[in-house]
Amino acid sequence: MLQSLQKSILLLVFTVVICCGIYPLALWVVGQTFFPSQANGSILLDTTGSPVGSLLIAQSFTKDEYFQQRPSAASYNAAASSSSALAASNPALRKRVTNSLASIAHQNRVKMKEVPADMVTTSASGLDPHITMQNALFQLDRVADKWASTLKRDPDAIKNEIAQLLDEKSLAPLGGLVGEKIVNVLEINLELRNRYGAAKK
Repeated sequence: MLQSLQKSILLLVFTVVICCGIYPLALWVVGQTFFPSQANGSILLDTTGSPVGSLLIAQSFTKDEYFQQRPSAASYNAAASSSSALAASNPALRKRVTNSLASIAHQNRVKMKEVPADMVTTSASGLDPHITMQNALFQLDRVADKWASTLKRDPDAIKNEIAQLLDEKSLAPLGGLVGEKIVNVLEINLELRNRYGAAKK
């Protein structure tokens, strides 16, 4: 009986050391050595070195100088990640999307069918940090015009600069083998702020 108890205690100690000590330490060393940014939350810093957010979590942008993110059923709260949980056949979803489409189409003087789908649909998590390149280009005129007005510069020149920036910062899943180009909203907006200054309140 005593011998069995000793073996059980030794096994418990061995398991705790391996699973709660050596294994986590090994993962931490590998992560900090080979993937330091990802291991620390993919945090973006501004020019002063202060954290402004994570590349993995969407946040709200409302100023015209910045690209705006997808709608969020979680109100961009990382602690409450969720989708709207409404099926495509749900009248409430259709009503919300239709109202959003009508508003965006009216503001931009385009037909509703020209509005990119991800401007009016939420992601499964409610925290998708990316928008499609189509969405970004749809917003480009508004963003460029506002910066041009703020900086007192030629709108076409600003538009060309931001379009080039979008192209540089865009990416596609699996190196472009699948899906379409996407843009990280926080990353591109931080680039705009670094290049042109903070947006006025």
